[in-house]
Amino acid sequence: MAGRYDQNPFAEEDVNPFSNTAAKSRLSPLPPEPVDFNYDRGAPVDIPIHTPADLKKKEKQLQAKEAELRKREQELKRKEEAAARAGIVIENKNWPPFFPIIHHDIANEIPIHLQRLQYIAFTTLLGLVLCLLWNVIAVSVAWIKKVEDADVRIWFVAIIYFISGVPLAYVLWYRPLYKAFRNESALRFGWFFLFYMVHIAYCIFAAVAPPIFFRGKSLTGILPAMDVISKSALAGIFYFIGFGLFCLESVMSIYVLQQVFMYFRGSGKAAQMKREAAMGVLRAAA
Repeated sequence: MAGRYDQNPFAEEDVNPFSNTAAKSRLSPLPPEPVDFNYDRGAPVDIPIHTPADLKKKEKQLQAKEAELRKREQELKRKEEAAARAGIVIENKNWPPFFPIIHHDIANEIPIHLQRLQYIAFTTLLGLVLCLLWNVIAVSVAWIKKVEDADVRIWFVAIIYFISGVPLAYVLWYRPLYKAFRNESALRFGWFFLFYMVHIAYCIFAAVAPPIFFRGKSLTGILPAMDVISKSALAGIFYFIGFGLFCLESVMSIYVLQQVFMYFRGSGKAAQMKREAAMGVLRAAA
């Protein structure tokens, strides 16, 4: 009985490390790998080594480009100075910011004492854009509601008012006023007065809209508004809003004309314009 329990099952087995059995029980070592810092990611990187001749060649090319750029910069500066001496202003398109189509920089180009008046004049230009755009919308509503005398022909006339009135207003009276304030040109003031009075007359006519052209339905004046609201309340409301916009535009435009005329007389530009006109007549006669 005692012989059966002489061997301890939990006792550590003595293994001879020098025996063949121990050698076979151990894991075989991995084969040696070559030292490679690229971690098996491709061929070695070739670093080009430029010769002194290549470096000198590239240096000469850079110097030539730098000299050419300097020459162009001097040429551009010379042209700008010549244009400034001749009174020519280089204008870059910067307004509206999302799609520049005109040059407009009141803060930097208009004298400080005239900036407020120029801003109000610019407001009347934007007001005319709003009036004519709302006129198109109101006429479109009247056409959709099938109001009498509001057909596709009247709608096309309203479109013509918008696409022709806005650019003409900018070219004929706003731009001359901008240049007159910027350059203190007396003749440009005269051009502004002439066409700005035409602008005011048009706004007053549109606010009334007598049945002279196309029975008056192409403009949102008070007379068409009273006629339209009796046939369509929605279209009539649009016409009355257009009437209010044209009235507001007329009042603001009259104020701008009055203020510009007061500055024109007080600054001595009236006498200067007479002298310039007389000099022009003398040159033409000679």
